[in-house]
Amino acid sequence: MNISVIGTGYVGLVTGTCLAGSGNNVICVDIDEEKINSLKKGRVTFYEPGLEDIVKKNLKEERLHFTTDLDYAIKNSSVVLIAVGTPPNGDGSADTSAVINVANLIGKSLDDYKVIVTKSTVPVGTTEMIRDEIKKVTDIKFDVASNPEFLKEGSAVEDFMKPDRVLIGVDNESAGQILKELYAPFMRSMDRALVVSIRSSELAKYTANAMLATRISFMNEIANLSELLGANISEVRVAIGSDERIGRHFLFPGIGYGGSCFPKDVRALINTASEFGYELKVCKAADEVNTKQRELFWLKIENYFEGHLQKKRFSVWGISFKPKTDDIREAPSIYIIDKLLSAGALVTVHDPVAMGNAKAHFGNKVDYAQSNYEACEGADALVINTEWNEYRQPDFIKIKELMNGKVIFDGRNLYKPDTLKDLGLKYFGVGIGN
Repeated sequence: MNISVIGTGYVGLVTGTCLAGSGNNVICVDIDEEKINSLKKGRVTFYEPGLEDIVKKNLKEERLHFTTDLDYAIKNSSVVLIAVGTPPNGDGSADTSAVINVANLIGKSLDDYKVIVTKSTVPVGTTEMIRDEIKKVTDIKFDVASNPEFLKEGSAVEDFMKPDRVLIGVDNESAGQILKELYAPFMRSMDRALVVSIRSSELAKYTANAMLATRISFMNEIANLSELLGANISEVRVAIGSDERIGRHFLFPGIGYGGSCFPKDVRALINTASEFGYELKVCKAADEVNTKQRELFWLKIENYFEGHLQKKRFSVWGISFKPKTDDIREAPSIYIIDKLLSAGALVTVHDPVAMGNAKAHFGNKVDYAQSNYEACEGADALVINTEWNEYRQPDFIKIKELMNGKVIFDGRNLYKPDTLKDLGLKYFGVGIGN
C-alpha cells in the first residue's frame, strides 16, 4: 500500500518505519524541516532501541520517505495516518488543535478515496470531528478510522512487529478490511485484529493506560502501608502476583510513573468524564497517589539530612522516566532534582541515554558525569530514579570508597537492604519497613 504518516514523533516514526519494513511505500510528513533533514540522513531525533537501524535500512531500500510537503504525501497515499501530538491543556484535557488542523489540510488535499486514520491518542469523539472537518472542505468520498497505538517506549519496535492486539475502530466495514490487510503481515500466526466502533476504540486506548496507571498507584499505596507496618513490599508483590487473577505485571512500587502517556492520558480521561457530568474517582485517586509518591520519596531525603541540604553533594542515577528511553517528560527525577536544587544541594547526574535531554532541561544547574561511578565522587548520598540495567549490580565497595556519605535512596528497589547494611551503607527503598 501507499501510506502517509503525518507527524514524525515517537508514534509516527515507529509506525511509518515498521509499515515500510513490511513492504509498503511510506511517506512521513512533519512541519519541522530540521527534523526531516535529519531523518533523510537516517538520524533519529530520539532514542528507541533498534529504530535507527530500521530507518536506515528502509531509506536505503527506498520504501521510506520524509518530507515537509503534506499535499504531496496525501495525493500519493491511499491510507493517511494522523500521528501528531495531543499535549495536555492546563485543565488536563487533551489539546486536539493540531489534529483538527491536520484534518483540514487533508481535506484540502484529497483527490480520491482514502482512509483517514487517527493514530494519535485523542478524546472520544475526535475521529468524528476529523470527519466533520474534512467534509467542510471537500465532497470527495473518504472514510475515517481510529487505530490507537499500544507501544511501550523502550520496546516499541518489537511491540509493533509482534502486537498482542491491533485495535481498529470503524463505522464502515470496507475501511476495516483495508486496515486489517495493512496489519496482516504482523499477525501471520494468529489474527489479533479487534474491529470495534470508533468511539469504543478511542475509549479503549485511554482505559488501558488508566488501568495500568491505577495498578502502579495501588501498589505504591500498599508500599507506603508496608513501611508503616514493618512489612516488605517486595515479598507482598511476589505473593499477590502468584494469583493468576492478578498476574505479575505492573506490580513494582517506586516513585511514580511518568512519560508522555500515563500522566497525560489519566488526566484527559478524568476531564472527558467531567464534561459528561461523571466523576472518575479511581482515576483521580491514581493521579493523586502518583503525585504524592515522589513527594514522599523526597521527604525521606529531607528527613535524613534533617533539612540541612545546603552544599550537600548528591549523585543522581537515572533521569529518564523509565529504562531504554531518553524521554524525561513527567519523569519523577525532574521533581527530585528540582527539590534538591531548591534546597541548595549540589547535584551530579548520570543517565545512559538521557543526558542530552537532561542538559536541555537543567542547563548548568547540575553537573554531568560520564559514568555512574564518576557521579558518586565526593557525594554525600546516592539517589536512584530509574531502574536501568547498568545500575542493578554495581560495585558497592567502589561506591562506598568514592562517596563521602554512606546512604543510598533507592526509588526503584533495585538492591537488597541486608546486603547494603552488611557493607556499612544506609539504605532507603520504597515499601520496605525498617
